[in-house]
Amino acid sequence: MWLGIADAREGRQLVGTVTHVRDGDTIVVNGVPVRLNGLHAPELREPGGPAARAWMIEHTRGEQVVCQLNGDRTHDRWVGVCRNQDGDLAAQLIAAGLGRDCPRWSGGRYGRLEKPVAAAMTLPAYCLRR
Repeated sequence: MWLGIADAREGRQLVGTVTHVRDGDTIVVNGVPVRLNGLHAPELREPGGPAARAWMIEHTRGEQVVCQLNGDRTHDRWVGVCRNQDGDLAAQLIAAGLGRDCPRWSGGRYGRLEKPVAAAMTLPAYCLRR
């Protein structure tokens, strides 16, 4: 099922092929940009940013994913949890040591997966619990 942007509300699924990877926490599925919920990956200009993007490209581009959208938007992107055949993409990237849990938005669900090397990645203020 392809879900158009106008239909992206809470509880809706976006099923399709990853056609582009912007960076470690944003993929494009059938032309729809999706920000992976609860994940902080470094920006491309930051240390680790290109590696996080390369990992995401290797594990998703051209692959089928299922994204559960939560109805939120950030910039031009819908927010959701996306899975490929190996599971939750955010969890996989964090377990690979290339990203961090963003507890304000994840509820802490990825914290146990963080690697010591990820501690060097500063969490942005928007990830901190209020």
